[in-house]
Amino acid sequence: MKIQLENISPDANSSFRLLLNPKLNDLFYWHFHPEYELVYIENADGTRHVGNHISQYEGSDLVLIGSNIPHLNFDYGVKTDCEKVVLQIHPDFKQQTFVKLPELDSINELFEKAQYGIAFYGHTKKMIGKRLLRFRRLAPFNQFVEALFLFELLAKSKEYTLLHEQPYINQYSQKEQDRIRQIYAYIDQHYQRKIILEEVAALSNLGREAFCRYFKKATGNTFIGFLNQYRISQAKRLLLMGKNVSETCFNCGFESLSYFNRIFKKVTGENPSAFKKKQHA
Repeated sequence: MKIQLENISPDANSSFRLLLNPKLNDLFYWHFHPEYELVYIENADGTRHVGNHISQYEGSDLVLIGSNIPHLNFDYGVKTDCEKVVLQIHPDFKQQTFVKLPELDSINELFEKAQYGIAFYGHTKKMIGKRLLRFRRLAPFNQFVEALFLFELLAKSKEYTLLHEQPYINQYSQKEQDRIRQIYAYIDQHYQRKIILEEVAALSNLGREAFCRYFKKATGNTFIGFLNQYRISQAKRLLLMGKNVSETCFNCGFESLSYFNRIFKKVTGENPSAFKKKQHA
C-alpha cells in the first residue's frame, strides 16, 4: 500500500484550508501531510482507516487526525449522496497560536492527543458537524473565531475514542518526505502552465523513465495522473469561488476545454458545469 505525501496550501486570507465535498469516492487515496485535519462526513456508511486503525462508521463520522498520520479518504467506496467537510490546519498555526497562549492550553492538549487519531461521537459529533457544514459561509475572521470555538468544544468533550494506544509515528524517512515534497511543491508552483516531465525529473536528478518508475513506486500513481488530480482539486476551488468553466480550465494548466471536461468527470464523476451548479444551488 503506497502512501502519498499531500502538499497543502492554505486558503487565501485564512489560516486554514477548507475542502467541501471533495469527490474521491472512486479513488483509493491513502495519503499523509503535515497538516492536522478535522473531517466530518454525513449520510454515509464507510471505512475509517487512520494509521494502523481500521473500522467502519455508520451514518456519519467526525475525526481529528494528527500531523503526518496516513489515512484513507473517508468517502472511499461511498455510493450515497453524502456531505463532507475537511478542515486542514497547518502545524505552524498550532505552534504559533496554541502553544504560546495560555488561554488555549486545552486546545493545545487536544492537538497533542490528535497524534493518536480521535473519533468523536454522540452530541459532540452532531453539534460540531452542523457547525462545520456552515463554516464556508463565514468571513475569514469569523472562520478563525469559529475554529477556535470548535476546537475548544472538542477539547472539553468526553465523547471520543482514541484510534491508537500510542501516538502514531510515520515511518516514512525524512529524506523521502523532503524529496517528494520538493516535487509536490514544484507542481504547486507551476501547475497553471504546461509542465514538461523532464524538468520535474531533474529535481530528483533522474532521467524521464527512471523518474516515472520512482514516482509510481513512491506514490502509487503516475506523474500525469497525479498532476491531473492536483489540477482538478484546484479547479474545484476556483469553481466554488465563482469562476466560469473556461476560465478555470486554462487557469489550472489545461490546454483544451474538452480534455479538461473529460479529466474533471473522470476524477469527480461529474462535469464541471454540473459540479458548479450543484455547489451553488
